[in-house]
Amino acid sequence: MTPRSGCGGTGFWQQRADVVVIGTGVAGLVAALASHRRGQRVVVLSKAGETATGYAQGGIAVVLPDGLHDGDDSIDAHVADTVAAGGGLCDPDAVRSIVADGFRAVCDLVDAGAQFDEAGGRWALTREGGHTRRRIIHAGGDATGAEVQRALDRAARRLDIRRNHTAAQVLHDGAAVTGVLVLSADGPGILHAPSVVLATGGLGHLYAATTNPEGSTGDGIALALDAGVAVSDIEFIQFHPTMLFDGRGGRRPLITEALRGEGARLLDRQGRSVTAGVHPMGDLAPRDVVAAAIEARLQATGDTCVYLDARHLPDLATRFPTVTAACLRAGVDPVRSLIPVRPGAHYSCGGVVTDTAGRTELPGLFAAGEVARTGMHGANRLASNSLLEGLVVGDRAGRAAAAHAASAGPSHAEPAGLPTRPALHRTELQEAMSRYASVVRDGDGLETLTGLLGAAPRRPLRGRTDVEDAALTLTARAVVAAARQRTESRGCHHRADHPDADPAQAVSTAVAGDGQLDVKVRVSACC
Repeated sequence: MTPRSGCGGTGFWQQRADVVVIGTGVAGLVAALASHRRGQRVVVLSKAGETATGYAQGGIAVVLPDGLHDGDDSIDAHVADTVAAGGGLCDPDAVRSIVADGFRAVCDLVDAGAQFDEAGGRWALTREGGHTRRRIIHAGGDATGAEVQRALDRAARRLDIRRNHTAAQVLHDGAAVTGVLVLSADGPGILHAPSVVLATGGLGHLYAATTNPEGSTGDGIALALDAGVAVSDIEFIQFHPTMLFDGRGGRRPLITEALRGEGARLLDRQGRSVTAGVHPMGDLAPRDVVAAAIEARLQATGDTCVYLDARHLPDLATRFPTVTAACLRAGVDPVRSLIPVRPGAHYSCGGVVTDTAGRTELPGLFAAGEVARTGMHGANRLASNSLLEGLVVGDRAGRAAAAHAASAGPSHAEPAGLPTRPALHRTELQEAMSRYASVVRDGDGLETLTGLLGAAPRRPLRGRTDVEDAALTLTARAVVAAARQRTESRGCHHRADHPDADPAQAVSTAVAGDGQLDVKVRVSACC
């Protein structure tokens, strides 16, 4: 790696790499390892220690080959379940491509050291909302993400991972990527690289309470928009139906859907079913349906939460140790008491527009994981498809980034200095988004948000807080712009003033630009 040195008159340090990966969750580390195996010089940027991968509880949705399961599962069935949950906006070809590659990707993860729970000498399978088969493999009961992260962290010890390094801007010359502007303890610097992989995770901290770790601030969305790359389906933010409710904000524990898969029931304060008569699958309906049902019940009763009754489940503490520990920390014993829950910001179904190999419309820029929009999730993600997509597309993006770097050769970035971006104070933004753009939105609230976000003062990006506040502000603007455009309710986008789905709007929209955002109907796939 080239030593650090001054960068002309800017005072920036500079280094060279072939591939820069931004993020250390499942998609980022899988991508980095794939590029590294192909002989490329890889630098991985990590601004924070925690990843959303590490918090994933449920598992990985994967169709196992015949002989490894006792059911009648198939690729066709998994594709059908995914498309059904996606509210008419999934790309069936993309779904099939990713689902069909799932077992191969999981085997690679096992080769990296991951161990999954077994029953009778086979991987134990559970079922979650929206799935018609038991196809969810898991580890440590409800600690699948922690096991995935552990295995990848171990495999990634050979990589050049830069901790406390924040990506402030993707640099390009108008035709292709040239590098990344980075903020670190050594000050601002430039990583010259022809390939950059965005694997920055989600945007949960747009809201006051979320299941996401503190670093989930929409960074990759903002980096892409700033580079002129479109994002799509960004209005579809999945609110997990069962976030542990204790009256506090910030990152809150998730109560895994697998509890309901094993028979736990959602009840209101009066002991009535929350989902009875709402959907044929009841408590195992897709997440958008369950979250909307809970929100409607809370509005009708004035209560602050509903409850999950898991008291009758056998070996609850053994099968679900992560949930049990989180509940006990909140003063709730799930073996003896009802678990208070309500929807919380969880997963962004849309993101940076890519193909199923992570390629964006800007040569040299790739995206994988939650930050990307491959067409897999449509208007609502099917449970446990996230780790699956991260494994499959992360590997493909890493390979594609390595191939592009080998073909393009060394690049040279020309920074214009530290960028300045509109940035609201985080608390003000979170309170406004939680009030006007949460589980249920309406036109008046979205218009209020548009005015507030449009008036955000500009701030130079001197450190991580500046970058995150600016990213949250730009990402919120994209979410609100797309949500205003979609005057219907579909998937996990619910408009109180347009409560029905409109068949004419069964299309994805794309948001582009970082100044005056432009929302257009997407009429073709990426790349």
